[in-house]
Amino acid sequence: MFRWRSFSIRYKIAIGYILMIGCLGAAIGVISERIAHQQHEMEMLSSKSIEISSLITMIRYNVISMETSQRGYIITGDEAYLEPYTQGKAEWRNNLEDLQDHFDADPEKQKELEGIKATIEHWINTYGEPTIQLRRNNETATVIDYFRNDSGKNSVERLREQLENLRKNHLSANEASLVLLEQRNASMIRTIIIILVAVALLSLLIVAYVSQTIVNAIRQVTTAIREIAESRVGLARRIKVRSRDEIQGLAEATNSLLESMEMKSWVQKHVADVATMNQGMQNLIQLADAFLSHVAPMIGASYGAFYYRRGSGENDRLDKLATYAAQGGCDARSSFLVGEGLVGQCAKDKRPFLLTRPEHYEGRIQSSLTEMEPQSVLIIPVELEGKVIAVVEFASMEAFQAQHLKLLEAIEEHFGVAIDNVAGRMEVERLLGESQALTEELQAQSEELQMQQEEMRMTTEHLEEQNLYAEQKTKELEQAKQELEDYANRLEESAQYKSNFLANMSHELRTPLNSILILSQMLYENEHSNLSKEEAGYARVIHSSGNDLLTLINDMLDLSKLEAGKIELVMDEVNLSEIPDMLKPSFAPVAENKGIAFHTELKEGLPPTIRTDGQRLQQILKNLLSNAFKFTHKGSVTLTLHRPDPAFIRRHIPSLPQENAVAVSIKDTGIGIPLEKQEEIFEAFQQVDGNTNRIYGGTGLGLSICREFATMLGGSIAVSSMPNQGSTFTLLLPIERGNTVLEAAAAHESAAPATRDESAQAALMSEAPSQAVTPQEEDTVFLNKKVLLVEDDERNIFSICQSLEKRGLHVTVARNGQECLDMVDSDSDARFDLILMDIMMPVLDGFQTTRALKEREAFRHTPIIALTAKAMKSDRDNCLAAGASDYISKPIVMEQLFSLMRVWLTS
Repeated sequence: MFRWRSFSIRYKIAIGYILMIGCLGAAIGVISERIAHQQHEMEMLSSKSIEISSLITMIRYNVISMETSQRGYIITGDEAYLEPYTQGKAEWRNNLEDLQDHFDADPEKQKELEGIKATIEHWINTYGEPTIQLRRNNETATVIDYFRNDSGKNSVERLREQLENLRKNHLSANEASLVLLEQRNASMIRTIIIILVAVALLSLLIVAYVSQTIVNAIRQVTTAIREIAESRVGLARRIKVRSRDEIQGLAEATNSLLESMEMKSWVQKHVADVATMNQGMQNLIQLADAFLSHVAPMIGASYGAFYYRRGSGENDRLDKLATYAAQGGCDARSSFLVGEGLVGQCAKDKRPFLLTRPEHYEGRIQSSLTEMEPQSVLIIPVELEGKVIAVVEFASMEAFQAQHLKLLEAIEEHFGVAIDNVAGRMEVERLLGESQALTEELQAQSEELQMQQEEMRMTTEHLEEQNLYAEQKTKELEQAKQELEDYANRLEESAQYKSNFLANMSHELRTPLNSILILSQMLYENEHSNLSKEEAGYARVIHSSGNDLLTLINDMLDLSKLEAGKIELVMDEVNLSEIPDMLKPSFAPVAENKGIAFHTELKEGLPPTIRTDGQRLQQILKNLLSNAFKFTHKGSVTLTLHRPDPAFIRRHIPSLPQENAVAVSIKDTGIGIPLEKQEEIFEAFQQVDGNTNRIYGGTGLGLSICREFATMLGGSIAVSSMPNQGSTFTLLLPIERGNTVLEAAAAHESAAPATRDESAQAALMSEAPSQAVTPQEEDTVFLNKKVLLVEDDERNIFSICQSLEKRGLHVTVARNGQECLDMVDSDSDARFDLILMDIMMPVLDGFQTTRALKEREAFRHTPIIALTAKAMKSDRDNCLAAGASDYISKPIVMEQLFSLMRVWLTS
């Protein structure tokens, strides 16, 4: 003790400081090590939980993809539909093995996984592979029985329950692990308290020999650390000392540690808050508004804007979806191209921008009394899989802190997934709505046809089957929309489904329509029939209704092609003076029958020609004139070609110079349109009201198609109307559009049926040699000629045979391609002057049959006219390539068929 006291106070203080710093350093080391260890365990638990949940979701996605692919293949017979089935079959086992690796120490989980594996293998071996093989073997009846019972659905439902139970058990295990971690954390706190108390006691013994100032400083530090360790104060507490010595250094180091821990805790808490906020969002605007409302107060921002990326190529842009604390006027641009401005450059460079005291900033911060310029602006990108999908801009009256940047970086890592999920749900709901609208419209049309004639019963039944099929697909979409994560694949699959559905519906509807139109026309045109005038009127109504249904089918197909971007424009010079002459023959009889005046006017100052797509222009004007006559009972309809008013151009197409504009106005004195309905009538399936729909007919597709065509031609359609005072529809067009031909997806021809013009003109576009037939020869061309009709539909056989035999032709019928070949092979002397070949047939289709006939010497020069109801864009070329002499699409207009037959029978 004497020797200790003999030391100077300086050495005692030095020794005391050394011991204190050593003890405190050890305590801080233990605290840091325990905190780091605890954080590592939490991160490992979270990472493992996310990976297990992801594997469970992937297994469920694999099985759903296999089931959907199996059903798609069974329905269509297209091997391309089996690609998801093959991929899912190859991936699910690997995902299950990865999941088993996570539970290798848990026998109960292993047993559950074995049950899941057995269920999947049972579905594949019992329901997946057998039904695919049955479809490949064309065992249709067995496949139908399978879908009627649908036993495989029970296996899939059982698999969903097993996966859901596995997920819930895993969540329960995670909760138990979290409880254990909390217990360890409490134990760690107690250990830290013990260490700190020991350090404090040792420090008190050491500093008993130093001055009262050193004792007070050590007590201050010890008290502060004890309060933090005992959780009596939060991490925001800081140690304050006045001495400038080693104790101050210790206090500063401890404060830095507390600041780091506080920042990490603050960031993690707010990231969790934002993640919770994202749940349950139904649209992007709601998500963007909630994001700005939550994040702006967190980082002290007084203004914010959210931009979402849309389009591609030259149209790749960022559109504003939501703002925070925006002014009543427009204080932020609504859109930026990628690379334009700081917002666009942020998306292009994939990096944030931080501006201090920006000058002339558009987004000003506003209160009830004043407006202020921000002192700091932060622009950050939101990425998903390496691509920027959104940009968020914040402005503040104070400088943004480092913790604000760390928070936004942490949020950005997960927020892109939330944006993509919400966008995916919105797209699925949109496609679902379109599918339901089409289903309802088809059902309504089928019910009307059923009331008109018993022969339409088979068509109605088929439409009902298609309706059930669409409802089944709708349910599958509702189940899949919560689980699908890849938006691009989902959109492509949905678009392909819609195109295939409309193409198949076109084929199925055109086939029965063919016989209805032919037979009804024969009935009311036959002067020697025993039908009464009233019965002939019935036949004329049936024929008119069939034509209305054909118009509806063509309108739906036009709208589908517009949505899919498969409409092709052919630009050419159009003579304006010829437009009235082209339209008068079609509508003059209508005006005469209704007692309405039909006027046409060509104003002065018009150019002689304009460059546009004449076919689409004529289709627009015919539709507008048809509507004008439909809704006009008295008065007149006037077609006027003129130069548009400059104010009218500025209102509808501001970028179009007056000297390069021309307008076509169609004015009527009909029922008129209310102001609030004048925009709705251009939407698909919309009319003025339900009563108008029933009184005047139609589906509301015509004006929607007209507006789309007008937009493609670089123009616009406007309407001016008052109820009971008539309407004026004005088509505004540019005089020149250049030589650009707009086309989309030409390399991938999906089920895009031919338009009404292509169907009507197909027979006139053949490559057959043109040979005139005199009126005297016309009645003898068909007499005693032999015709072979190859057709599988009994209704078409009956109707076509009736028409041909009335012209003096001898008709022989083969009901499929194989029967046709057997017929000609069994009778070597069989000769026919002409062959009518259906394309879509069982056993052997028209393409294969035509090729086989052309290989036989006796039929090498016999003309073959192809008949098809599917009317695909490339069908004519395929028919000619197979050896057909000509092509005509169903429903067949018999006069067109007879015209083709005259050409080939006289060539």
